[in-house]
Amino acid sequence: MGKLSNTYLAAVFNNKCPRCREGKIYESPNAYKYGQTIKMNEVCPVCKQPTEIEVGFYYGTGYVSYALSVAFSVATLVAWWVIIGLSLDDNRFFWWMGINAVVMLALQPLFMRLSRTLWLSWFVSYDKNWKENQL
Repeated sequence: MGKLSNTYLAAVFNNKCPRCREGKIYESPNAYKYGQTIKMNEVCPVCKQPTEIEVGFYYGTGYVSYALSVAFSVATLVAWWVIIGLSLDDNRFFWWMGINAVVMLALQPLFMRLSRTLWLSWFVSYDKNWKENQL
């Protein structure tokens, strides 16, 4: 495995287990597969790390998803402002609002997965010796 493929960010964006950074967290690799968006493996298929540490563990991901959505909206607003400009006179701001809303709806399954992966990674530490430290 390459050095870059085993980094924290690579593991988070590829929905890998935070403990071993190898096993897939989700049953389906496709976030847009109906009914499979947030269906997770009960344990990591590689290191056997449980993905639900306790009952109701993922309630906090609502805050993470909200923060991701706000960050995305701010980033698109700044990009729109720099590239196109903002003005209420010709409705450019309202065009941004509409396009941003549609894009955010389209990206919602990815935001949901990313927020769960981030949340889990904040509570489960990486263990480079996970093979010796079996659960």
